[in-house]
Amino acid sequence: MRNLLTSTALALTVLASAGLPAMAQETLKIGYVDPLSGGGASIGQIGMNQLNFIADEINAKGGVNGKQVEVVGYDNQLNPQISLVQVQKAIDDGIQIIVQGNGSSVAVAVSDFVTKYNERNPGANIVHLNYAAIDPVLTNEKCSYWHFTWDASADIKMEALTNFIKEDQNLQKVYLISQDYSFGHAVAGAAKRMLEAKRPDVEIVGDEYHPLVKITDFAPYVAKIQASGADTVITGNWGQDLALLIKAAGQAGLDVNWYTLYAGGAGAPTAIKQAGLENKVFQINEGINNQGYGPAEERAGALMSRFSDAPVYYPRMFNMMDMVFAAIEEAGSDDPGDFIPKLEGMKHDSFAAGDEGFMRADDHQFFQPLYISTLGALEDGQKFDEEHTGWGWKMAAAVPTESTLLETTCEMERP
Repeated sequence: MRNLLTSTALALTVLASAGLPAMAQETLKIGYVDPLSGGGASIGQIGMNQLNFIADEINAKGGVNGKQVEVVGYDNQLNPQISLVQVQKAIDDGIQIIVQGNGSSVAVAVSDFVTKYNERNPGANIVHLNYAAIDPVLTNEKCSYWHFTWDASADIKMEALTNFIKEDQNLQKVYLISQDYSFGHAVAGAAKRMLEAKRPDVEIVGDEYHPLVKITDFAPYVAKIQASGADTVITGNWGQDLALLIKAAGQAGLDVNWYTLYAGGAGAPTAIKQAGLENKVFQINEGINNQGYGPAEERAGALMSRFSDAPVYYPRMFNMMDMVFAAIEEAGSDDPGDFIPKLEGMKHDSFAAGDEGFMRADDHQFFQPLYISTLGALEDGQKFDEEHTGWGWKMAAAVPTESTLLETTCEMERP
């Protein structure tokens, strides 16, 4: 028996020195499931860059509960079916924390998969951290205990955006153009419903849908907008679908106001500058550069300096990972079953301006201040431009956290 115990101890020592189970215990792996190739690659790479930046930050401070954080990328090609294969690969690699954001159809599929996986495998818990997919179904009828979102839903953003534009008496004819999937339909549906309630005099002169990240020339769509006589365009487009749409508008000389959810994303500021649409393109999001909040400027400046070829980031991703790491440390465990209760109801100072937000336990939606801004030439005192254009976002309106609260229909099943 003594010899057997000695041999077993020796074998475990050899395995540990070879870095097998011991290495896994010393590393907190984050699985990043987003597009790293194809039409959504530029957007997906932004998230990968930022996650690596955040991991390096926390690792330099000693990690999370003494564990070093490692980000592992899984290319989902913006495809729901491929995403599920990649999530399973991450699980097979021992990963329990999945980060995903681009594409609400992808997010719904991933959330359903993670929920069912946890039901079939009690104790082997996986959590889905969503930083960008904002179809309202994710925090309403499709809500899940194992899903959290840090980006305001399409309904939340459209509520604030229509409250802002309803005061513009020059707004008479609106053209809606959307990507043809669940999120695009959610944005257009909310815009129509809210405009009808707040400005029944406004005419919807177009309600257009197009394939997701497949259009290379938006000139025909812009021609339709021009022919409609619209004075305003509302779009939820993101990534290349927004950048190429704006580019085509500039080439056609389309002179309208644009209200967007993602004009701060990769490629869009460059397209806006090249199109000469100064102070014509608005966005609503959780923060912009040049808000004058020192900690945010320092952190964002370091990130943009490191990734100078793609100096774009998501303020909400800082909120997300800071909160998750805090929950893990408070729970003393990186098992989602242990740290999820710490996330529920957690208060957190938002990255952009330091104003307080909170994670609503009822539906796992993070509520935070939102900001409406427009892009134009840098003004005195502004430190940061966007994508080396010489233009920066300027504040048009601030929406406090308490003004973003919408009711939820979520009936969450808890383990």
